[in-house]
Amino acid sequence: MITRSAIFEGRITPGCEEAFFAAVRDRLAPLWAQFPDASNIRWQRIAARDEDAPPIVMLQQVDYPSLAALEAALASPIRARARAVTMEILEMFEGRFYHLVSAGNGMESAA
Repeated sequence: MITRSAIFEGRITPGCEEAFFAAVRDRLAPLWAQFPDASNIRWQRIAARDEDAPPIVMLQQVDYPSLAALEAALASPIRARARAVTMEILEMFEGRFYHLVSAGNGMESAA
């Protein structure tokens, strides 16, 4: 499994917090779900952080079965649509966002 993570580092324009997260939920998440082979689509609003941590306000993650599947998803037409909506939503955000790609190595719970 491959996970592509988007890190939103900075701050949401004061007074726009609820509108920002509503736009992510209502406008972006449905587009993320349309990426070919995308699964386990999630985003997390940061509730707390260490005092010396960078000012990250949101993490977004999407799993893909392989790096080839991720590359195909990024080459798909839905990416341009999602990117356009992202750029609109970023008008409420001051900072930067960037992506990381990781390979999954999880542990099963021994419950």
